[in-house]
Amino acid sequence: MTQAPTPTADTVRRLVRSLLKDGGQDGKDGKDGRGSMGGKEPRQGTGSAAGPDVRPATEGADPATWWVGTRHVLRLAPDREATVRQRRELRLRDLVRPHVPVAVPVSVAHGEWAPGLTYTLDTKVPGGSGEEHDVSAVGEADLAGLLTGLREVPVRQAETLGVPRAAPRSLEALRRAAVRAAERLADADEFDAARLNQLTAPAAAQLAAQSGSAVLTHHALTGGHLVVSADGRVRGVLGWAGAVVGDPAEDIAGLALAVGSPAAVRAATLAGYGARPCLRGLWLARCDTVVHLADALTSRDPGRLTSLRTQLRRAWEPILLERVTDLRDSDPDDAL
Repeated sequence: MTQAPTPTADTVRRLVRSLLKDGGQDGKDGKDGRGSMGGKEPRQGTGSAAGPDVRPATEGADPATWWVGTRHVLRLAPDREATVRQRRELRLRDLVRPHVPVAVPVSVAHGEWAPGLTYTLDTKVPGGSGEEHDVSAVGEADLAGLLTGLREVPVRQAETLGVPRAAPRSLEALRRAAVRAAERLADADEFDAARLNQLTAPAAAQLAAQSGSAVLTHHALTGGHLVVSADGRVRGVLGWAGAVVGDPAEDIAGLALAVGSPAAVRAATLAGYGARPCLRGLWLARCDTVVHLADALTSRDPGRLTSLRTQLRRAWEPILLERVTDLRDSDPDDAL
């Protein structure tokens, strides 16, 4: 297999200069759209009179995402697998955009930056990430519109574009893994393992995904993929490469980690989801955070540990759906 070239500021600048011939430092001839690559504001970086200011958006030896001026973001697929996902993502974003009330990134140019490896140059709109700004009550309505819109996207059309279908996860298997992980966290004084007693084996079985419930799911609704304005409105959603046709509770779970369980459940309820998928999403998030934090205890990356602790705290915020153990003897809708 041919080794992919390492992207540098000079190669990125040459590529961008050919795409934004009259755009100067900010690429001002780029077509404006509803899209945004969100994230933190660009830092001052590498620029010259010969081309626009470009700088890596992430740290690493081979950066794949670059800020271009103040209005664009360039994403480079580093390998063939990422190229397949990026090509699918560009088509999927066009399919999703009419159905959702928030911005989906718009590509002003795309092609190959190296033989067989693709790029997309996307527009950016003002806004921070969900890791920087809290989501307001109106922002929760934005999230509800997102969940509603995803449910309305025709599944057959998404699959025609190559979006894979993902089987729902076993909540019972995840519960057992979380029980073991909680013991390790308790030994490290990170978590009260008794809190997992709220989710019993019968309740986990009761919350199994129902057949015929698969919808298009973003499948990575992290805080970093939400573009949130200073007033708490959700302005855009990024990171569509991992979208699948699958369990809608996975997106509810993602929102629980990003904005907290109460906000996630309120948004899902506004979107028309009942108690069962809300509870399933809640417990997917809670078990995931316990397992992931336990696995990372030996990590020497303090930033990762801080992020996982924040996610655990958000997932375990108390909500009105705590009667999960009563589901065997009641209508799931009564738990709301």
